[in-house]
Amino acid sequence: MRKFALFLTLSLCLFQVTQAGNVRVRVQDGTGRSLTDAVVFLESAAAKSLVKSASGSEIAQVGKQFVPSVTVVPVGSLVQFPNRDTVRHHVYSFSPAKTFELKLYTGTAASPVFFDRPGIVVLGCNIHDHMTAWVVVVETPYYGKSTEAGEVTLANVAPGSYKLRAWHTSLPVGAAALEQSLTVGATDTAVVVVDLKGAKP
Repeated sequence: MRKFALFLTLSLCLFQVTQAGNVRVRVQDGTGRSLTDAVVFLESAAAKSLVKSASGSEIAQVGKQFVPSVTVVPVGSLVQFPNRDTVRHHVYSFSPAKTFELKLYTGTAASPVFFDRPGIVVLGCNIHDHMTAWVVVVETPYYGKSTEAGEVTLANVAPGSYKLRAWHTSLPVGAAALEQSLTVGATDTAVVVVDLKGAKP
């Protein structure tokens, strides 16, 4: 009886894996121009239950810039902020999703920053006002950033009903990710076009 139950469980797991599909998304502004580094993600109660925290992400300071300028991580992730410049930086965020300060330092900060709440986190440097970057913290394993062609593929998405959300730095300051409903089937979903009409051309 135990062997049969184990086999049934494994069979169900394999069935669920083989039924996952890819969702292809193209992101553009209101004029039809493709948007690079747009963050796209799928939200649902089921997706939230699958979230796994991640480590190993980093946002470096290079040439008095944050690199990369846009980072997306699942909630509960740790991000390092190495300073690869010869000058010191003072990294901070006052965003509701994460408030923190890494006071003047060079090299690697003593501890990574723990992003424990979903939302959009704006980063700055108290020494160099022109330095800006964003961390988008999501409650889903299905997320990605668009290419120069404005395209992103969300792989191995389980069938179900989702909120497809998209965000870009050219949206008004403080704007939340825009959303639309999306039903994902057992096979690949045809290209979904997302118009971020509030984005500045």
